[in-house]
Amino acid sequence: MSNTILVTGGTGLLGSQVVPLLRRAGHEVRVLSRHDRQPGDGVEYVAVDLLTGDGLDEALGGVRIVLHLAGGPKGDDVGTRNLVQAAKRAGTVEHLVLISVIGADAVPIGYFARKAEAERIVAASGIPYTILRAAQFHELALKTVRAMAKAPVLPAPGGIRWQPVASGEVAARLAELTLGTPAGRVPDLAGPRVYTLEELQRGYLAAVGKRRMRLPIRVPGKVGKAYRSGANLTLDAPTGSDTWERFLTAQTTGA
Repeated sequence: MSNTILVTGGTGLLGSQVVPLLRRAGHEVRVLSRHDRQPGDGVEYVAVDLLTGDGLDEALGGVRIVLHLAGGPKGDDVGTRNLVQAAKRAGTVEHLVLISVIGADAVPIGYFARKAEAERIVAASGIPYTILRAAQFHELALKTVRAMAKAPVLPAPGGIRWQPVASGEVAARLAELTLGTPAGRVPDLAGPRVYTLEELQRGYLAAVGKRRMRLPIRVPGKVGKAYRSGANLTLDAPTGSDTWERFLTAQTTGA
């Protein structure tokens, strides 16, 4: 049986950090990509459309381990269902690892709901699995506050707290889980500190030397209630150690 690990989303922010770790552990990696790419350094790229399933059967040939990182603003549930069905047809997959998001089943936003459905699909597949929920990455926190700071008046939604985590630490944990035995749902992984959105905004503005007037906003409805209750946080599990402040300094020095 091949020791090739199939990775979806292997060219993205997370995948580009996980794949080298799997290679250093001695595994060849087959990365699903939207487009054909030349292989290199033990990494094979296969053009597959997860949303239609085209190419999945061939990509899963002889694969025992699948690391499912691919995701986006929509279609996570569809892509996961297609992947699971193809893995079951292949009959060789012994471990399916899924990255999800903290609060997937508690925050009433489409992205979270689709992640929760992806979890259910994997858990019900009959394939031994591992699911890791992670907090928002530092990169997403920076992208969010940077976009908000472009406005002359800074929107300031109250009651929103984040616990951003270093994507590299999530990548390392995923590599460990992928090379281990199926463990079901494992403890969440978040950053070492909880921040209000205002704190993230102020930190960014200070780092880049900007000032903005703030416009307080109350997030209404079930979404606001979920965030105010901390449904997107994990306060009783091991956390990463790489801080938002260190990441911010590294990213904005000279900005």
